[in-house]
Amino acid sequence: MSEQFDVVVIGGGPGGYIAAIRAAQLGFKTACIDDWTRKDGKPAPGGTCTNVGCIPSKALLQSSENFEHAGHSFAEHGIGVTGLSMDVAKMLARKDKVVAQNNDGILFLFKKNKVSYFNGVGSFTGKDGEQWQLAVAGAKPAQIATKHVIVATGSKPRMLPGVTADNVRILDNEGALAIPAVPKKLGVVGAGVIGLEMGSVWRRLGAQVTVLEALPTFLGIVDTAIAKEAQKQFTKQGLAIHTGVKITEVKPGRSDVQVTYTDSAGKEQKDTYDHLIVSIGRVAYTGGLGADKVGLALDARGFVTVDDECRTNLPNVWAIGDVVRGPMLAHKAEEEGVAVAERIAGQHGHVDFNTVPWVIYTAPEIAWVGKTEQQLKDEGVDYRAGSFPFTANGRARAMGETAGLVKILADRKTDRILGMHVIGPMASELIAE
Repeated sequence: MSEQFDVVVIGGGPGGYIAAIRAAQLGFKTACIDDWTRKDGKPAPGGTCTNVGCIPSKALLQSSENFEHAGHSFAEHGIGVTGLSMDVAKMLARKDKVVAQNNDGILFLFKKNKVSYFNGVGSFTGKDGEQWQLAVAGAKPAQIATKHVIVATGSKPRMLPGVTADNVRILDNEGALAIPAVPKKLGVVGAGVIGLEMGSVWRRLGAQVTVLEALPTFLGIVDTAIAKEAQKQFTKQGLAIHTGVKITEVKPGRSDVQVTYTDSAGKEQKDTYDHLIVSIGRVAYTGGLGADKVGLALDARGFVTVDDECRTNLPNVWAIGDVVRGPMLAHKAEEEGVAVAERIAGQHGHVDFNTVPWVIYTAPEIAWVGKTEQQLKDEGVDYRAGSFPFTANGRARAMGETAGLVKILADRKTDRILGMHVIGPMASELIAE
């Protein structure tokens, strides 16, 4: 016999668990299905973000930044440190503890808001009248019936063609968060958010890091002035960044991995690393969802097709977060989750993609919201640009972090802000302004 619900969310990441909690707060009998499980067998809701993404990477970034400050910056403040050492195992254990606390926090919120939680893989099995039939496969299999379904199954790492991540020598984002010792040489394929953050972590701890980027420009999605400053700062720190690279072979060995690539000048290069992190983007994850059983439409790239309000082609089936169009950001998924729960309740949930901020938690931090100068030029918008360097800011000088700048783009006639771009200290906080 199927257990009856009003709303069932498939996926317990930032979009899914927020959608489930909001639906329950609005009076719906709600369930959330998620298959993440910790090594100890306990459920681990929170998705990629909590388990192998934003949260553990921030924990490692904090630890490695503390280590770098102690080794390089403290002396300037009159603080002497002798016998500085890094216990990688302890750092990784702290990271795991932070993740587990977040998992448990989500389970507590489910309990508090009376959301039923199913640990397993959720899939469509069919439809009976107005009720969607779902199955949960896992340690405790279950059959569920519901009027509304919110698909929030997220994304998974994209791999280089013909290359498999064993998370020993060739690493995806999960493996990059669990390297057991500081490597002497680390290769990173992809100069995006994950590549730069993970490259920064291990560079600070002593690794020689090389970043290989296929695109001819560095950080192409970022405003040109900010990207140029970022490349300058990261190179100064010791990251070797190569753009316009075409990788032709990745050959893992017992204790290293050899990479053959063509550089931007068309010359063949060979390099050997202790580990290779592959971070070339992510693809929508719909494995095991049973989309074909009910005719749920996917686009050519495998994303669930939705309209502006996150409705799919099926009645009362919605989709949010990384599995649909738009930026793959946790806070974007959360906003969509809240909006969909409110739409189900007959309210007018709203998400404005023009005000979704982006952050890269390197040092200096990079953050932006709205349009870049390139976009405004391409769109023929009449704008004004203004920038201010942190080197002229008193607080930045007191902190000893004067690298970077703030750039604001505004409509020439009305002064309406069209874009804000920051590289520098606390950019992740400043962007909220």
